[in-house]
Amino acid sequence: QVQLVESGGGLVQAGGSLRLSCAASGIIFSSNCMGWYRQGPGKQRELVAVITSGGSTIYADSVKGRFTISRDNAKNTAYLQMNSLKFEDTAVYSCTLDRYAAVVVSSSPRYWGQGTQVTVSS
Repeated sequence: QVQLVESGGGLVQAGGSLRLSCAASGIIFSSNCMGWYRQGPGKQRELVAVITSGGSTIYADSVKGRFTISRDNAKNTAYLQMNSLKFEDTAVYSCTLDRYAAVVVSSSPRYWGQGTQVTVSS
C-alpha cells in the first residue's frame, strides 16, 4: 500500500522559512516523480513544484527563487524548502507522486498525502 506522509508545516511570520517533508512508503521511490501542490483558503489547488526521478525540477512562477524542491532517495523522502514566505503562501501543502512527470503536473496522480498546513502571518 502506497503511503505519503507530509510534515513540517506550521505558523511562520512573513519573510520566514519552513521545510516540508514527504515520506513515501510502499513504492519504489527513486523511480517516481514527486510533486508538491497547495490549496489556499477559497482557492483552487495549484502546482508548486515537481522533481523528476532524474532530479530535474519545475516550479510555479509564484515560488521561483524562493522555494526549492529536493529528494533523498535513500530516505524515500522529498522536501520543499520554503524561504521568504509571504502571506499568500498560506495553504495546505500536499505531496504526490507518479512515474511520469506529465501525470504529476496534470494534478491527476493516484496517490496523495493528507496535507500539512502552512500559515504565514503578515
